[in-house]
Formats: sequence, structure tokens, C-alpha cells
Amino acid sequence: MRRGIFVAPFGELADAALLAGLAAEAEAAGWDGFFLWDHIVYTETSDVADPWVALTAVAMRSERLTIGPLVTPVARRRPHKLARETATLQRLSGGRLVLGIGLGGERHGEFAFPGEETDARERARLLDEGLERLQAYWGGELRPAVEVPVWVAGRYPNRRPLRRAARFDGYFPIDLPGPEALAELVAELPDGHEVIVTGEPGEDTAAWERAGATWFLAGFGRDPKAADVRAAIAIPAE
Repeated sequence: MRRGIFVAPFGELADAALLAGLAAEAEAAGWDGFFLWDHIVYTETSDVADPWVALTAVAMRSERLTIGPLVTPVARRRPHKLARETATLQRLSGGRLVLGIGLGGERHGEFAFPGEETDARERARLLDEGLERLQAYWGGELRPAVEVPVWVAGRYPNRRPLRRAARFDGYFPIDLPGPEALAELVAELPDGHEVIVTGEPGEDTAAWERAGATWFLAGFGRDPKAADVRAAIAIPAE
């Protein structure tokens, strides 16, 4: 099972240069991935960095880490613009980008801006439509053609995101009650899928691995501190 750092680019970490430096430290310490929350606004902080700019900085300061947003609400993005951004970052990073996608939530004002869709069913339709267009753009409708793995997020126990994830490369279940629930979900996925879970830095991950997780991401909540991320980076792999 691979290990990643998973941080919200908020507050103290709303600084692309600092995030890139932490990613470089994580890579040097043997971590496998570095992932960022994707938000426009968040009610509990006024300092929010753009994840795509920050991930570009991360790509420039690392050579091996898998990187990506977890998760991008595709319904609030124009698929052709997202295709250009992901293709550019995939080439810049040497093929290390994964695109984490999801429905998105409105409780923090994400969909309060003019033109945003607030109905969940309509956002789900736009998500599936956007994914279809992304596949076409990546496949050659927009040059250069690229391959970008897609990890689909979904809240447990909702099965619709799980079925969506089965068509792509990975599944990131949110609000899992425990490893037993994860094993239940993994049984419904095709073999070879990436399965991503997040938890506290330093926690025992053996049960998650037995349940089928292929990635464990150390998370730091809504008010991450650089000192806490550095402390987690220093924890040796088991």
C-alpha cells in the first residue's frame, strides 16, 4: 500500500511555495504521493489557494510523487478548460497526475457564485457529461493526446459513485465507518482498481490494507499546519 500526504491549501498552507517545499520533503522521505483539496471558498477560512497553481509548483519541486486534486467538482468546471489544465500538468509532471473528481458540496458556498448549479441531480449529470468530454479531449480531440487516471470520490454508503468509479481507475470513499465497510465496497469493484482512504497521520493502516486499500493518505483537516505535516512526513513507512 502506498502512502500520500493529503492537505487542504488553507490558512498557513495557502502558499504554493510552502506546499511545494513540503512535497519535496515528502518525496525525500520516501512518500509516494501529495494531494490537495480543491475549493474556491471555505467557510472556516478566508485563505484558500488555487490547487492547480499549487500542484504546478509541486510538480516543479518533485520527480517521483503522484500528485493531484482530491477532489475537483467537474460540474463547476468547463471540460475543455479542465482538459487543457490536466494535459499541461500531466506533461509537466512527466505523467504523475491523477484527477480526483466528485459531485462537490454546497455547504461552504462553493456553488453560490453566479451561474453555478446547486441541484445535486443536475451536478451529477454535468459530472458524467464532463467526464465523457474529458475522455474525448484527452483521447485526441485536443492535442496533444494524454492519459490521465481518474479517481472518483463518493460518500459511503451511496453506491452511485461506486458504479461511476468502476468505469475509471480508482475509488476514494468518504465518511467510511471502518475497514469492514471498505471491504464491502472493494468487493463491488473490478480487480486492479486503486482504492484510496484517508486517516490520521501515524495511524495503524494494516486493517485498511487487508480491506483492499491501495493508498493511505495522511490528512490534516481544515486548519493544516506546516509543522504537523513535517511531523507526519518524518514517520517512517512500516
